[in-house]
Amino acid sequence: MPGLLIIPSIDIKDGKTVRVVQGIPDLNCKAYGNDPVEMAMIWRAENAKFLHVVDFNSSHEHSHKNFDLIAALCESVIIPVEFGGGISSLEEAREVMKLGIYRLVVGSLAFVNPKEFGKILEDVGPSKISAAIDVVDNQVVIHGRSQKIDISPLEYAKQLEKMGVQRCILTDVQRNGMLQGPNLELSKLIALETQMKITHSGGVSDVSDLKKLNEVVSLGIDSVIIGRALYENKFPCQKIWRKAESGLFD
Repeated sequence: MPGLLIIPSIDIKDGKTVRVVQGIPDLNCKAYGNDPVEMAMIWRAENAKFLHVVDFNSSHEHSHKNFDLIAALCESVIIPVEFGGGISSLEEAREVMKLGIYRLVVGSLAFVNPKEFGKILEDVGPSKISAAIDVVDNQVVIHGRSQKIDISPLEYAKQLEKMGVQRCILTDVQRNGMLQGPNLELSKLIALETQMKITHSGGVSDVSDLKKLNEVVSLGIDSVIIGRALYENKFPCQKIWRKAESGLFD
């Protein structure tokens, strides 16, 4: 059985790599390095097989100021890159995919305009879409994690599945960047109650957390996005990827 896929996150604001804690980008993080393209190349050199890129200018301002940079990032590595950044229309989705993106992350649109989201699913293809489910206090949040909606994560996941979604990124926002351990029970619930593949996000702090996630790969939780813990060298990168790919974690 394949092991857990570890996906480094590169969060971008104003052309620079930023740290994100509970969904809030912080530009005052000099130790992380400023150049997203250089960061992508570093993670590739560390044997990453996939990258997760979030464009906060696109997400919060619908600005395309980072698009040339993201195109350069995609060109700089030979591995797939997924993009999240407030996609609001089929036209915008097509524009982003032209940057060299492999998979598109769509969040709020799936809830506020399911018809337009359906067009994106049909045009891009379900295998190239990840639906974002962001959660605060067991409620789904949208619009840059600023607005709670009256629906549980499980109910929303089932709605997405009925739309044709095959994969979701499940984030416990309160654990995002906090190094407090993953909300594994939430990911397991969605995995057990739907047929979607789950990319877990939020809370991973060390190798012990990865061991816990690796134990539930068979449920469909096949990948994990990691940000702060990687940037702050909470574990040796090469060792993690080598073990994750072999599925050993002994």
